[in-house]
Amino acid sequence: MLKVKKVTKTFGDVVVLDNLSFEVEKGEFIFIVGPSGSGKTTLLKLILRQILPDSGEIVFLGENIVDIPEGQVPALRQKMGTVFQDFKVLPERTVRENVSVALAVTGVDEKDWDSRVEHVLKLVGLGDRIDFFPAQLSGGELQRLSLARALVTNPEIILADEPTGNLDWETADEIMELLEKINKEGKTIIMATHHKIIVDKMKKRKVELKKVESKERNKKQKK
Repeated sequence: MLKVKKVTKTFGDVVVLDNLSFEVEKGEFIFIVGPSGSGKTTLLKLILRQILPDSGEIVFLGENIVDIPEGQVPALRQKMGTVFQDFKVLPERTVRENVSVALAVTGVDEKDWDSRVEHVLKLVGLGDRIDFFPAQLSGGELQRLSLARALVTNPEIILADEPTGNLDWETADEIMELLEKINKEGKTIIMATHHKIIVDKMKKRKVELKKVESKERNKKQKK
């Protein structure tokens, strides 16, 4: 489903990813792990085509997304659901409206919105919160809302960036159980996290990133 081939990404003199390669099969659940600054979020942004690598290929569903025209990027992102640490919900919209927003750009017939929204909200355990506003939800419920919004478009893959980072351990466990349930139903999940306890408990395959020394430091060491 996804192949990252010899990808390198730098920002100025800082080498964030250096010749990184790995593959993800359809239906897999993998963790991207590593210390802060090792490139976890950068990698997810590359997969989303928010930024481009300096070199290498990122092949998604058989297509090298590095080479696709800008005009095709929105269609690419419709195949990817995203979940973030800071939820990124719209505070002035209800739970129903927050999830419906994701359907507005997909071409799904509006008459089908309610049934799809209600289905995913029930799946994530927010069926009884459908007309609540974000301010009325707990942290765990906000993350469930974020996940529902990612799922409602029926994406090929879920990209989760530290989705438990702002949650207490009990709530984080609940979110991980929900992600596990979604994965068992066939959804591919890539999750970036620095929480070793979660990674060890879930026993999924992991891609470990390490901090790469800056070009400047490497130059000095070679002298």
